[in-house]
Amino acid sequence: MPERDPPPPLLAGRSLDDLAALAASRRRPPVERWDPPFCGDSGMRIAADGTWTHHGAPIERPAMVRLFAGLLRREADGGYLLVTPVEKLAITVDDLPFVAVELATEGERTARRLAFRLGTDEPVVAGPAHPLRLVDGRPELTVRAGLGARIVRSVFYELAELALAEGARPAGLWSDGAFFALEP
Repeated sequence: MPERDPPPPLLAGRSLDDLAALAASRRRPPVERWDPPFCGDSGMRIAADGTWTHHGAPIERPAMVRLFAGLLRREADGGYLLVTPVEKLAITVDDLPFVAVELATEGERTARRLAFRLGTDEPVVAGPAHPLRLVDGRPELTVRAGLGARIVRSVFYELAELALAEGARPAGLWSDGAFFALEP
C-alpha cells in the first residue's frame, strides 16, 4: 500500500466562522430516523483513547472510522449502535465515542468561541448546541444527540489556562454566547 501524507491540520489557519460553516456543511445520515431490525453485535469497540477496533484489531483507515462514526447512535438505555437503513448492530464504547484532541479559540470573554477537532477530524464549536461540562470531574463536549467527546488532558489544560487568565468566578469560559464552568 503506498504511503500517504497525513491530512492538513483541520484547525490551523482557519477562522472559527470557517470551522463552524464546515461543521454545519457536513451531512450525516439520519440515523435517528431509521428503525431497522437489530442484527446482533458488530464486533467493534471504541476504546477510551478513541481507537476503533474490529474483533480486536485497530481499524487503520481514517475514512472507515469517519464512516462508522457517522452511523453511530446512542439509545435511551445508554447503549450504542451502528445504524443503517437495513440493520442495527451493537458497538462497545469504553468511555465516550469521541475524543477532542485539538483546540482553537478566537475572541475574549463573552465574545470568545472555542472550536475542537475530534479524533475523527470532525470540527465542533462549543456553544448552546454543543455544551462543555464536567461529569464526575472529567471534561466532555456534547458532539450530537447523545454522543459526547472526552476532552484530552492537554486540551483541558489549555482551557484551564485561558479560564484562569480571564479570572471568571467560577473558573470557566464563554463560547458562542454560552458560559461553561470548568470547575465543579
